[in-house]
Amino acid sequence: MSRLQDKVFNCEKELTLSVIGGKWKMLILWHLGKEGTKRFGELKVLMPEITQRMLVNQLRELEEDLIVKREVYPVVPPKVEYSLTEQGRTLMPILDAMYKWGKDYMETIGFNHIEQQQSIKENSLLYRP
Repeated sequence: MSRLQDKVFNCEKELTLSVIGGKWKMLILWHLGKEGTKRFGELKVLMPEITQRMLVNQLRELEEDLIVKREVYPVVPPKVEYSLTEQGRTLMPILDAMYKWGKDYMETIGFNHIEQQQSIKENSLLYRP
């Protein structure tokens, strides 16, 4: 875990957030945990907003932190698969709890994801140059 070795953490929560924090890591972990082993392209399709470079970087960090396993198969064309390690699988109850909390919170505040997406789409059509 060389990426984390030189960092100072004041508590375990800081360490946890350093490993799984950010916009994309939890989504990557969610897909691997709920849907199983995925190839790079499959993950990219599941998260169309992520850039290829960002996905590569996030997967590398998760692999370095021993959360994701990268398996390269000696075939042509190259085949690489990503899956959760045993340590990575221990994060699933946390992600499940965060999903439930987010779903409950959305209901509490009356947030409607479908209406928001439609509004964004309509606004983007209005402001095209």
